[in-house]
Amino acid sequence: MFGWGRGRGKRADDVVEESAESADVPERGPFDEGDAPDDQVERLDLGSVRLPVPEGGQLQVEVDPAGPVRAVHVVTPVGRLTVSAFAAPRSSGLWREVSGELAEQLRKDGARVHTEEGDWGIELVADSPKAALRFIGVDGPRWLLRGVAAGPAETAEDCAKLLYAVLDETIVVRGTDPMPVRTPLPIQLPEAILRHIQQAQQAQGNGQAAQ
Repeated sequence: MFGWGRGRGKRADDVVEESAESADVPERGPFDEGDAPDDQVERLDLGSVRLPVPEGGQLQVEVDPAGPVRAVHVVTPVGRLTVSAFAAPRSSGLWREVSGELAEQLRKDGARVHTEEGDWGIELVADSPKAALRFIGVDGPRWLLRGVAAGPAETAEDCAKLLYAVLDETIVVRGTDPMPVRTPLPIQLPEAILRHIQQAQQAQGNGQAAQ
């Protein structure tokens, strides 16, 4: 299991000591690939993002009919977590723009939405008929990382804490290729997971053919 929020609740003198020891390493994530710490955290490599999977978490892969992976969700006992990376301009501030548009769309869909100030800035909290939602955005160097926690209202606080912990240990691999702003960074599944999905799809196809 990974740490629940690097740097949360530490005394000021503890932080000063740590920063003196590793001045060139960011104290907390999400990390850009170039600034990622050499730690012992076990992360799932999805190409554009490397994220820790909470203990007991199960992967749920959303695949486009055309082939590309749309999203990878982590299903936990307290809710579902989704972490996605997007191309962003060199100047920061894309999340403020995106979050405003997202809040407007959520309200159109019937959700009650309000904002909160979190560790990385603005967070959107929405109550929809289907789930309690929390959206967190982090502006990085030419990337935007978005985390979503979705689950029952009674476990919303625990689900949010889990999302904070995952984001705090996530590494973003932007790459050097020029990409239009807001383009999702490509997701690449590990070979073992990809093989499992292909086998499941083949078995499903064989089952339908036999009917």
